[in-house]
Amino acid sequence: MVTVTFELPEDVLSSVRKDPDHFTQELRLAAAVKWYEMGLVSQSRAAEISGLSRSEFISALGRFEVSIFQYNMDEIAEEVNRE
Repeated sequence: MVTVTFELPEDVLSSVRKDPDHFTQELRLAAAVKWYEMGLVSQSRAAEISGLSRSEFISALGRFEVSIFQYNMDEIAEEVNRE
């Protein structure tokens, strides 16, 4: 496992009303959701990054209003028009 350390201004945690552990968990989830949304990682990998099960990650996608499907409109239209 890799450990990443970075510094934040002290008032950041109070601004988001999170303790350090919960903040870290939310940060991992937000990164995983965004990377999944961008198509950089699969659902399985994103779930692993976030520290959630795949079903928990799929539920979290709804909270972030991100589709569970990694298709853009052009890909959907192409799929519909195939014979």
